[in-house]
Amino acid sequence: MADEWACVASVLLAIALAHLMGAEMIAWAAFTAFVLLKSDVADTLVRGVLRITGTVLGVGLAFLIVPIATRSLPVAMVSAAIVGAIGLYGMLTARRAYAWLLFGLTFEMILLDKLERPALDTIWFARTRLIEVFAGTLACTIVSLAAATLGRRKWLAIRRPPGARMYWNRQAARHAVQAGLALAALPLLHRLFALPELAQAGVTILAVMIVPVKGIGSSGFIPATRRLLHRAVGCLAGGGAALAVLVLADGNPAILLAGTCIGIVIGRHIENGLPSVNYIGLQFTLAVLFTLVPDSYSEAHITPAIQRLVSIFIGMAVLEPVLLAWHLVAPGEKSKAPAVASDSSE
Repeated sequence: MADEWACVASVLLAIALAHLMGAEMIAWAAFTAFVLLKSDVADTLVRGVLRITGTVLGVGLAFLIVPIATRSLPVAMVSAAIVGAIGLYGMLTARRAYAWLLFGLTFEMILLDKLERPALDTIWFARTRLIEVFAGTLACTIVSLAAATLGRRKWLAIRRPPGARMYWNRQAARHAVQAGLALAALPLLHRLFALPELAQAGVTILAVMIVPVKGIGSSGFIPATRRLLHRAVGCLAGGGAALAVLVLADGNPAILLAGTCIGIVIGRHIENGLPSVNYIGLQFTLAVLFTLVPDSYSEAHITPAIQRLVSIFIGMAVLEPVLLAWHLVAPGEKSKAPAVASDSSE
């Protein structure tokens, strides 16, 4: 319960800081504050620095490549595949895995958003994303330090040994290539069929492919499909809960905030429970945050949850054929490790 209410405090502080700093997508600051908070202060600080670092690097690469990619479909497909695969491979094998993940995610979001909305101001998008990440990181750091002080714990008592440096792993590389192929298909499908929700579909593809390397098997089909299902279930449940709060609130900010707090507690409680379903808890909370934390409480509506669910199904429709084809060619062994990754950004 202490961890759950610390998450509530972290999210509420992030919302306030994001408004003060002039962020324009407040829910992303709330989301950052939620996923970064750990019981160990050092873990929270390190993850915050890695999230900012990865975001900055992804933004920097996007500034170089996206202007060219938006004018050339082959460049868009190749860059989406390569950067996404590198980010995922780093997440699976590198010492600073979280920075690699945010590097890939940020680049994919900027590229795919720009392809779907050509009028998007890339500089504005990058600026507000950095503000949101900073606001969320600052909020969870303050809360983590306060909790450690109240609990009389050492602030920088690192309990886990540092991870190994990036290494070569054939299974992780194959897994990253699979994700890259799925990401490469998104620009093409958008060009052919005006596919919507490109950015969040790309996030879905990367997020569900984050599984322990030992649990990948020879195709990754089973653990990634399990995470896809958990992502959909969590989003449906969180969206349903958020809709109930929206109807009850009828535009009342106090009720919306109360519903947000309750949703965070429920989602974190599920996430802290059995490892086999903790990803459902994370997705439940994210659906609540993206629905009940609008940029203005007068504009709260269910659309963000619906858009997120649509993006999940699009990501599923693109990724599953790639995984299934690989699985049929080289059937995998049953995973020995659960398809759970605690460092998943989404």
